[in-house]
Amino acid sequence: MRLTRCHLDQPLAVGATVNLTEQTAQHLLRVLRLGVGDSCVLFNGDGHDCDARIVAVGKRGAQAEITARRHIDNESPLRVTLLQGLARGEKMDWIIQKATELGVAHILPVVSERCEVRLDAERAGKRLAHWREVAISACEQSGRAQVPVVAIPQPLEWAAGLRSGRGYVLDPCCGHSLRESLPATPGDCTLAVGPEGGWSPRDLELLHAAGFEGIRLGRRVLRTETAGLAALAALQALTGDLT
Repeated sequence: MRLTRCHLDQPLAVGATVNLTEQTAQHLLRVLRLGVGDSCVLFNGDGHDCDARIVAVGKRGAQAEITARRHIDNESPLRVTLLQGLARGEKMDWIIQKATELGVAHILPVVSERCEVRLDAERAGKRLAHWREVAISACEQSGRAQVPVVAIPQPLEWAAGLRSGRGYVLDPCCGHSLRESLPATPGDCTLAVGPEGGWSPRDLELLHAAGFEGIRLGRRVLRTETAGLAALAALQALTGDLT
């Protein structure tokens, strides 16, 4: 039987008794109907899963004892940073959720010339907190024990300079395919995906100046919520862990 995995943002050591957050306790006790003596799995994003047993239940919380700790080796050997043009509403949630399931290491939302989403500092902070919860939930479901870093949205002019490893920018007008552009020994890479309005000529000029290489995906133009995920899946199939 598969045990429920829950993220807990605190140190987890064998023999320790930890306080579960109200949200986690409600999920385990009310939704899953667990009680004292039942087992679950906790993780804090450090690459380990911890077996735990519920030892106390209160009105708004619960406590669990950590009984074992084990390293989880299911991260992709290919560390990909997704530089994603901001998308509206649930599209951005979908991108973050599925990119996490596909093994992305870092998600960097960017504001480009044709972005339809504009966030002030307060709204950006709230969206960031929400996106991080989306990534954590995807890790709980997919079995990842390392939570990808989700950064606060930044202007493309600044974010393009954060390229890690080889840089690829999705451009349906480019003549080179992803397979043709991959080096013989792939390493870390950054994948830049435009917003709903696509990259502007100025955006592409900026990205190329920052060392990004244009690539295309097949013969069709994909929406922003499809393009990055398709490219991630292709990268993982060609050089990562989806083989």
